[in-house]
Amino acid sequence: MADIQLGAHTLRSHGAKVVRFHMYDWIILVLLAITDGLLNIIEPYHRFVGRDMMTDLRYPMKSNTVPFWAVPLIAIVLPMFIVCAIYFKKRNVYDLHHAILGLLFSVLITGVITDAIKDGVGRPRPDFFWRCFPDGKDVYDNVTTDVICHGEKSVIREGHKSFPSGHSSWSFAGLGFLSWYLAGKITAFDRRGHIAKLCIVFLPLLVAALVAVSRVDDYWHHWQDVFAGGLLGLVVSSFCYLQFFPLPYDVNGFWPHAHILQLEERNNNGAVADNTNSYNLRPQEIETAYVSPEGHGSIGLREASSILDSMEAGRRG
Repeated sequence: MADIQLGAHTLRSHGAKVVRFHMYDWIILVLLAITDGLLNIIEPYHRFVGRDMMTDLRYPMKSNTVPFWAVPLIAIVLPMFIVCAIYFKKRNVYDLHHAILGLLFSVLITGVITDAIKDGVGRPRPDFFWRCFPDGKDVYDNVTTDVICHGEKSVIREGHKSFPSGHSSWSFAGLGFLSWYLAGKITAFDRRGHIAKLCIVFLPLLVAALVAVSRVDDYWHHWQDVFAGGLLGLVVSSFCYLQFFPLPYDVNGFWPHAHILQLEERNNNGAVADNTNSYNLRPQEIETAYVSPEGHGSIGLREASSILDSMEAGRRG
């Protein structure tokens, strides 16, 4: 299927049509982005943090090895660049549109789920002590032993968003989708045993794993946060990819479902046209074709017609 080209199905000729057909999907995508923005605004749950719990929450505050602004570049822009590069080579608007739409759905669905869980769980980060007591002087309630924070409010608020890791979930959502996409495009499971193809498929997952590990190294997350975030992103990316594309080891795994349907519809229309043309033959041609010897098609319609004409002329003579 990778060799089949539909030259007419380009961004210029069919781009607007494909986008209009998926208009509701794009609207839902915008709603997901708005929802994720609201989840980042609301106050997370402030769970009880007692004096005895501070032993595991005294890690030093560090800057991010992978900044927040770099995550969209890794999880969205990089996969989009590869998708667009493949479009300029294959010129298939269905592949371009569905890959971008599936990628964005993967990241945004993961983002909404991640931030909703963050706000609901309110788990403190490993460096929560220094967020709560930036001067190192800890204060607790005399009755409940709960913390009485006197740090910056926004820093404390962010300190209650440890589980799950957003860096991890976003990275595995975007790069996990890219791994699925590359597996289909390079036919990694063509049963020819090329391990180099698997290395290409696993490369995005390695990058996502390194981003996740950096969150533990920076003491922004516990290992459980990173593991849960990575698993969440990988699961969502798998569902989103399979919504638009066949499994990579499928015989049609190179192209999206929509492209395969277009090919089937084109073939069906061609078969109908052939049947219609057969009914439009002149009555003499149909009769001549029917009585041709053995029905093997060894005598063409025009040849059979001329033979009958000569036979008729001989009888009249």
